[in-house]
Amino acid sequence: MEPKRVIQAILFDVGGVLIRTKSRAGREQWATKLGMDSWEFENLIFNGDSGRQAQLGQKTYEQHWHWLGEHFALDQTDLQAMRRDFFAGDTLNEDLVDHVRRLRQSGYRTGILSNFADDARPLWTDVYPFLDNFDGVIISSEVGVMKPDARIYHLAAESVEASPDKVLFIDDFIENIEGARRVGMQAIHFKEPDRVRRQLADLTGVT
Repeated sequence: MEPKRVIQAILFDVGGVLIRTKSRAGREQWATKLGMDSWEFENLIFNGDSGRQAQLGQKTYEQHWHWLGEHFALDQTDLQAMRRDFFAGDTLNEDLVDHVRRLRQSGYRTGILSNFADDARPLWTDVYPFLDNFDGVIISSEVGVMKPDARIYHLAAESVEASPDKVLFIDDFIENIEGARRVGMQAIHFKEPDRVRRQLADLTGVT
């Protein structure tokens, strides 16, 4: 049997991993109002040209939402309602954050590697306060590059003071997992929370 590779640091994605969408009802309701498929609507918010510009730091998060309002011809009241409803089903993955604390207490360095706009740090401090549990934080809008670009994985490894081959990365998008593996990182494709915690425990010995 192949021996387990040494792990010194563990990097976590945020959206879909540390912050999970438990209910998509609000998104589905707005998609129906706008005559769109719900996944098409969600993809436009996050990964359309404007969303990618925000995640690359080329425009602010507020500018992105202003663009969305114009794109959908919404007045300010409806735009604020759509914004509120879009994220209403999101919740912090508290069990995983607790696991992160235990990993850190056991000597592992922990980090965040996230494609996110410039609202990331306020959101992760005031709404979902988990930043204190991480040694390194790499956010795409702050460094001007997004996963799965190889450069951002190297920046993330540097942020936790580990070489890529000593880093374990967890993300819910397979293309980001593949990007991590291309630079030599170990990786877990996040699909089901309990399964990921079991995989983490198996790889690190921390339960």
